[in-house]
Amino acid sequence: MATETDGASGEIPVEELEQEAARLELGRLALIIAEANDAYHGQDAPTASDAEYDRLKQRNAAIEARFPTLKRRDSPSDVIGAAPKSGFGKIRHARRMMSLDNAFHEEDVTDFVRSVRSYLGLPETAPLAFTAEPKIDGLSLSLRYEEGALVHAATRGDGTVGENVTDNALTVGDIPRRLGGAPAVLEVRGEVYMTHADFAALNARAEQQGDKVFANPRNAAAGSLRQLDPKITAARPLRFFAYSYGEISQPLADTQTSAVERLATLGFQTNPLTQLCEDTQALLAHYRMIEARRATLGYDIDGVVYKVNDLGYQTRLGFRSTTPRWAIAHKFPAETAWTVLERIEIQVGRTGTLSPVARLQPVTVGGVVVSNATLHNEDYIAGRDAKGAQIRGGRDIREGDWVQVYRAGDVIPKIAEVDLSRRPRDAQPFDFPTTCPECGSDAPREEGDSVRRCSGGLICPAQAVERLKHFVSRAAFDIEGLGAKLVEEFHRDDWIETPADIFTLAERFGPGNHRQLKNREGWGETSARNLFAAIEDRRSIPLDRLIFALGIRHVGETNARLLARHYGSWSAFEAAMLAAEPCEGPAWEELMSIDGVGTVLARSLVTTFSQEAERASIDRLVSHLTIEDVSRPHTEGSPVAGKTLVFTGSLEKMTRAEAKARAEALGAKVAGSVSAKTDLLIAGPGSGSKLKKATDLGVETLDEDGWLALIGDA
Repeated sequence: MATETDGASGEIPVEELEQEAARLELGRLALIIAEANDAYHGQDAPTASDAEYDRLKQRNAAIEARFPTLKRRDSPSDVIGAAPKSGFGKIRHARRMMSLDNAFHEEDVTDFVRSVRSYLGLPETAPLAFTAEPKIDGLSLSLRYEEGALVHAATRGDGTVGENVTDNALTVGDIPRRLGGAPAVLEVRGEVYMTHADFAALNARAEQQGDKVFANPRNAAAGSLRQLDPKITAARPLRFFAYSYGEISQPLADTQTSAVERLATLGFQTNPLTQLCEDTQALLAHYRMIEARRATLGYDIDGVVYKVNDLGYQTRLGFRSTTPRWAIAHKFPAETAWTVLERIEIQVGRTGTLSPVARLQPVTVGGVVVSNATLHNEDYIAGRDAKGAQIRGGRDIREGDWVQVYRAGDVIPKIAEVDLSRRPRDAQPFDFPTTCPECGSDAPREEGDSVRRCSGGLICPAQAVERLKHFVSRAAFDIEGLGAKLVEEFHRDDWIETPADIFTLAERFGPGNHRQLKNREGWGETSARNLFAAIEDRRSIPLDRLIFALGIRHVGETNARLLARHYGSWSAFEAAMLAAEPCEGPAWEELMSIDGVGTVLARSLVTTFSQEAERASIDRLVSHLTIEDVSRPHTEGSPVAGKTLVFTGSLEKMTRAEAKARAEALGAKVAGSVSAKTDLLIAGPGSGSKLKKATDLGVETLDEDGWLALIGDA
C-alpha cells in the first residue's frame, strides 16, 4: 500500500520521525481517527473527507510499520467502525463483521494479487480468479435468518457488536421477511443505500418543511436506518444490496460468484455489475469500466471490491486482525469523479460579471453531492488564452461531454479533464453570449479583462438581487432573519428593490397596512416583529461594514477596513471620493497613497460615486442610517504597525476574529495566505500548509503565547 511520506498538512514525513516524535504522533492520530470513526459510524455526520481519513490511516500504519514496538493498544489499525449507539439494543455477531484493506493505485492491486498467490503457494501459471463488484457507499447490515424467517438485523457497529435495527430493516422493501429453500441458519450481509433520485426527493421535502437536509446519500441512508422510530425509517426510500454472508449452517456454494447467485435466487437484490476476472489486468479493466459508468448508476459507490472467487482459498487465506486476506477495496480518487455535463448556463453576478456554470449529472465527490462546477470564463470553455490563441490540449468544453470533476477541501468544484472519446457526435462548441441573459444589455469584454460584464447596471435584475444578497451578508449588514433566500422572495414580489427599501419595510408592510408581513405565508406577528426589530437594530452601522456592503467592485472586507480607518467618517470618505473624480489632484493622490489601494480599486470607487443612479441609491440608503465613525488605530509603539500578519491553526485564548481585530487595532494588516510579503505568522495547534510555507519562505513564526507576549497581552 502507498504510505504517507510527503508531510501533508505540515506533518513531519514518516521517514524523518524520531522515536519519541513517532510515539506522540501515534497518540495524536489515534485520537483524531477515533473521533472521525465515531462521527462517521456512530453519528452519521462525517467530520473528515474520505481522502483525509484514508490518509490518516495510511500515515498511522506507516509509522507502526517503522516503529512496531510503539503500536498502541487502541491502535486505529485494530479498530472496525464504532461502538453501537446507546439508543439501540445490542447484537453480538456470530461471525465478526470485518472491514476491508484499501488499494489506491494499480500497483497496490498487483501487490494484492501477488500476496494471495504467495500465501497460497500458487505459481504464476496456476489459475486464480477474483470477483470484482462496485463498493456501495452505504451502511453495512447483517440479516440473520433461522428456518427461513428473519430473526434480527444488526449494523456492523465495532465489528463484534452491532445495533439491533430489526424493526427498521423490516421496512426496507429489498429485504425479504421470509426465505424459501435457505439453510437453517443464514446470515446475509450487504449494504443499505439510497439512490440519487430518492435522495434528491428526500432533501427537497426536508427543505420544504424546514428540516435538516443530508449532505449525501450515504449519510441519508445511515441516518434513516438508525432512527429510533421505525415509522421514520419506513417513510425513507431505503434499498439493500446483498454481497456476502456470515454464519451459515451449510455452504451456499463453492465459489463467491455462485454464492452471490444463490442469494439472488433466495430473493435478494445483488449487484449486476459483479464480474468474474481471471487476472490483474481484467480486474483493472473492470475497475476502469465501473469508474466510467459511476455517474450513471443512480447510486453512490466509492470503489471496486476484489475477492478471491474460490471459497476454499478464502478459508485458507483467513483474516488479519481486522481485514480478510482474500479481499481488498480499490478506492476511487476521493476528490474526483466522472459525470456528464448536461448544459452550460450563464449567471450574472452583483458586479455584472457573466459567469458560466456547468450543470452536471449529480455525482458524489469528496463526500458531497456535486451538480454544478465553475467554468470560469469563455476562454476556459473554448481552450483559448487571453489573446484568443488556442491552447495546446485546451479543453474545448461542450454540452454533453463526459468530464472529470474535482474538489479540494471546500473549493468550488472544477472540471479537470474532458473525455473526447465519449463526446456526442452532435456536440457543438459553446457560443458565449455577448448580451446579458437577464436584461439584454450589451456585455462587452474590456481589453485585458478575462470576463464579460453586463452594462445594464441598476436596470439589470440579476445585479440588483445579487447586490441585495451581498448587502445583507454576514460581513456586511448581517440582519438577523433576513438572509439571501428571503431577499430573493422580497425582491421577486417587489417589496425590496434597493438597499434603502429594507429600512422602509416596517413603514410599508408593518401594522396598519393591508399588506402586512405577518399575513404572508409562513409568517406570523412574532416573526414579523422580530424581523422589523432586527432591521431597526442595523440602522446604526460601522463605517467599514457600510463601505463593504455597498458592493463596489474590488472592495472586499480588508479594503473596506483600510478605507474606513484612513478617512474615519462617512462624510470625509464621501467627500474624498467625489473630489477624486478626475483621477488626479490631491484627493486622488491621497486615495492612491493608502497602502493596499491600487489604480483599479481607486477607479472603481471613483466611478461608483460619479454615476448619478448609483449616487442616488447610496444617498437614499444613508438617509436611513447612523454611520459610526472609525477611530484610527493607535500605532505608536506598536510592534506590528505596518506589518502583514497571517493567523493559522486553532487559537485557544481568543477567537480568530478577536485576534484579527486586535492586530488591526495595532496597525497591522491581516492577510489570509502566506507570501513573501508576510512579516509574521501566528500558528496555533493544527497548523498545516501555511506553517510549512512560512518555514520555506523564512517568515518569522510565533505560537499564541508568543503573539500575546509580543503585543503585551500575555
